[in-house]
Amino acid sequence: MVASIRLEGLTKIFGTRQKQEEALRLLDEGATKDEVLSETGATVGVHDVSFEVEEGEVFVVMGLSGSGKSTLVRCLNRLIEPTRGRIFIGDDEVTDMDDQALRELRLHTVSMVFQQFALFPHLNVRDNVAYGLRVRGMSREEQMQMADDMLESVNLAEWGESPVAELSGGMQQRVGLARALATDPEVLLMDEPFSALDPLIRREMQDELTALQADLAKTIVFITHDLDEALQIGDRIAMMKDGIVHQFGTPEEILRHPATDYVAEFVDDVNPWGVIQAQHIMDDPDAVAYITEGPRTVLRRMRQKRLSSIFVLERDRRLAGVISADAVATALEDADADIAPYVERDIVTISPEVSLEELVPIGADAEYALPVVSEDGRLVGVVVRSAILSGLTSQHGQSAREENATV
Repeated sequence: MVASIRLEGLTKIFGTRQKQEEALRLLDEGATKDEVLSETGATVGVHDVSFEVEEGEVFVVMGLSGSGKSTLVRCLNRLIEPTRGRIFIGDDEVTDMDDQALRELRLHTVSMVFQQFALFPHLNVRDNVAYGLRVRGMSREEQMQMADDMLESVNLAEWGESPVAELSGGMQQRVGLARALATDPEVLLMDEPFSALDPLIRREMQDELTALQADLAKTIVFITHDLDEALQIGDRIAMMKDGIVHQFGTPEEILRHPATDYVAEFVDDVNPWGVIQAQHIMDDPDAVAYITEGPRTVLRRMRQKRLSSIFVLERDRRLAGVISADAVATALEDADADIAPYVERDIVTISPEVSLEELVPIGADAEYALPVVSEDGRLVGVVVRSAILSGLTSQHGQSAREENATV
């Protein structure tokens, strides 16, 4: 993947130039944020943070108040000037840009969504969405067309002429999101955008962002203090405290292998069943049959693997269905050389992204192991009932292999 954003040793110290220089010296000697504050009066916002965000990735930075997460995201477009380090967006070094280049970056490449909406109360909804386009110099007709398209995408098509004051908090945040997307930015920075919303509206906005991202594939840096939110929307997560990153990882890595006591405390009360997915616990099928094979060949393979049923594939590995040993035996009794009429095709399949939480009721009713199927219909793995029940332990692989005897 292409690195859309790259940070190298990003550090931000708040204080006079003299205090910043002294703070940097102390940090380089190993001093903590509290020690720096005590000795210099300077505040460490971010210290020596380096990472890359891949193109099209949702990268979540999370931590409690004072962890440095909002400072970090505002350094990315230099709303806050870094004290030390380098920031790259694409091939351009943001930390080396003059005022004109920085203005162009903010107009064309990077958009930002704020916690408190930051809408213009004297403008209606449509004109709020079109504001960045107006600053660009786009014609009024083009502005309105783009604004209407964005309002349609966030389900506010009927509210274009309304004053923003008439909108609920969730609707206002949708306007803010539409405004950020209207300029078609490569990078979207979101600074705790849903934290001011009530829980129900917040969940709706999280779902809406996930749906939009599936279509738009923007590079997003999302700031939150809510671990559940981070786990739901993040492809990867950076856990921050006292201006430093304690751990980078996927939601599953954060949950299963917390790197520090701080991270472990954060994830201690989280239910991982909503995060662990089928692709994390699936196994390769012990054996498969092909639709073009004869019943004797299939039955021999099933006996060798001690299987009571077997998944049947088309030649291109698309899943055709499943066939039981009894059905194969019937084909032999009928002297039929073709297994296709005996294949059960109406079976439950799951995608690799289905969560364990969703798998529990599905697996409880399944007669067979659950086939994991890609978007193009190819069999990529199987999930057995024991893997669902023990998906949060390191032993699931062994128990899965044992149950594979029944497919």
